[in-house]
Amino acid sequence: MESKNKKLRSGYTTGACAAAAAKAAVLILMRNAGSTPLSPPLPRGDNRGVDVVEIPFPDGSRVEFKVQSSELRVEGSTSIATASVIKDAGDDPDVTNGAEIVATVQSSEFPRFIHSRAGSVQSAEYPEISIRGGKGVGSVTKPGLAMPVGEAAINPVPRRMIHDAVMEAVTQSDPQIPHSALADQTGHAVRTSRLEVTISVPAGEELAKKTLNHRLGIVGGISILGTTGIVRPVSAEAWTATITASMNVAKAAGLATIVLSSGRTSEKAHMKKYHFSVEAYAMMGDYVEFALKDAKRHGFREAHLCAQWAKMVKTAMGTPQTHVRHGALEAAEAAEFLIKLGIDLPCGKTFNTSREIYDFIQSAIPDPQSAMTAVCTAAKRYAEGITSGVPVIAHLVSYEGDILAQSE
Repeated sequence: MESKNKKLRSGYTTGACAAAAAKAAVLILMRNAGSTPLSPPLPRGDNRGVDVVEIPFPDGSRVEFKVQSSELRVEGSTSIATASVIKDAGDDPDVTNGAEIVATVQSSEFPRFIHSRAGSVQSAEYPEISIRGGKGVGSVTKPGLAMPVGEAAINPVPRRMIHDAVMEAVTQSDPQIPHSALADQTGHAVRTSRLEVTISVPAGEELAKKTLNHRLGIVGGISILGTTGIVRPVSAEAWTATITASMNVAKAAGLATIVLSSGRTSEKAHMKKYHFSVEAYAMMGDYVEFALKDAKRHGFREAHLCAQWAKMVKTAMGTPQTHVRHGALEAAEAAEFLIKLGIDLPCGKTFNTSREIYDFIQSAIPDPQSAMTAVCTAAKRYAEGITSGVPVIAHLVSYEGDILAQSE
């Protein structure tokens, strides 16, 4: 993706960083499997030869990550290794960019491999891998999300990436063993050892306050997310995934109505007036068309659409994506549209912004309420053309945070 001045840089998801940290921790654990309780601990920052790790991505590609820090402890018969990776989200405005993603792996026994005289693997003990969330990783408390209630908010694709990266680390601990010896869970392979992988994010609880996790029922930290391992700068993926997750939660709560708002001010205005349950609200941002289609797909029987003036006018004009990059609102075009709606704007007057049009209507039109209602009704018609059968109520929210008008 390119901005006006430069090509924007892609980055990596929390799930990819967690997988890289987990692989580094397992490599440290396996390479130091002979450590004893009397052995000095590996100091934090000394990676014992693990400066970088390379992990597989869902699309078959491979990416190299720098290991930020690590630590090895031996407690009785249990060895515990910790490694971390700093998340680089590229040029995406991700709240977790720069966060430390930590993996702690522990085991009291290690996989063993038996070789034939020809050097091939006759049998292998491959580990059972358990993945859990630690400090700063949220827990799921509401149904409807990718993970069941009570589980750590580490989504299925990141779990698979962590699992695959850990298995690679196990095989790499003995270069004679092909990866297929462990990847193939048939034949002579038997599961006897166990690796416990705990993912934590030291700053996760604070970072979660900047997200919608609490709305979705994820408490105590952030989610470990990603479907491709890659963060596209200013991509729609994060927004649309959140919209869908919000609707999943609403459906799981048994709700028939969804409330789509363009921002927090619009959402709070609707909450103040209607007092719907918190699960009914989905922040659509600029993704009007996607949100309306998703509401239809989820089978809601009614949708409420809440926005302030500029975004409501854009929606009334049939703009599917209301961000300024995709739907710049030309004041002259908007004024012409509003005149066609029957709003009495002077034909010769030049407006520089949509806010100037709004202020003019409020101060100079005899019946501003009718004008605002006409805009909401036009937005409703556009929205119902997308939901095809699901009724939509459009609510216009003032700049002061109150509902000014709604569609007829």
